[in-house]
Amino acid sequence: MADDRSTDTPGGSLAAEWDRLAADLGLDPQAGAALGDELIARWSEPHRRYHDRRHLAQVLVALSDLASPAAPGPEVRAAAWFHDAIYEGRAGDDEEASASLAAQRLVAAGVDGARADRVAALVRATAGHLDPSRDAPADPDTDLLLDADLSILAAAPADYDRYVRAVREEHPGIDDAAFRTGRTRAVQALLAREPLFRTTAGRTVLEPAARANLTAELDRLTAGRGG
Repeated sequence: MADDRSTDTPGGSLAAEWDRLAADLGLDPQAGAALGDELIARWSEPHRRYHDRRHLAQVLVALSDLASPAAPGPEVRAAAWFHDAIYEGRAGDDEEASASLAAQRLVAAGVDGARADRVAALVRATAGHLDPSRDAPADPDTDLLLDADLSILAAAPADYDRYVRAVREEHPGIDDAAFRTGRTRAVQALLAREPLFRTTAGRTVLEPAARANLTAELDRLTAGRGG
């Protein structure tokens, strides 16, 4: 498959990480290589500013960090690869489309249907970050993926600010006032979650910094300085 050494992951490059996952899933070698190329191409689409290869790499790193000293299993790692594989900025629709893609592509590459459906269910669970009515039941893989997906919230303040700017750049058709309104709702929804993170490591290590970042952003938005 095409190599990609622009981002660091637990396995080195995204290409190396995918090769390891493909082996763990028992994918057909040719189909697995083609699927890895497709996914890296999807994560490299030019309209992406935050939901790009760097986000994928960060989620893979966070999976390993949050699961330590154990290792994250192949299903949750596969879900990380697929969770924003389709990204058009349509909350809920993107997750469903990505889940369907996971089920279809994994079966075509040699994964049994039950295992592919498990990966798809994990991908669908990421739609519940801002909508408690869509919260997935707790289980170790779901908790791990959801916390890894939100781990950017606990970044150093400068990195958090870059994340917010990148999210803004993914919505060029929305004016600043409308973006501030939507972003304010999103930040408030995240702050209202008690706890914000689902794993013990997430609550202990990530939650304090994430709440500090979100609170600071909400203060800026309220003062009209976001967007």
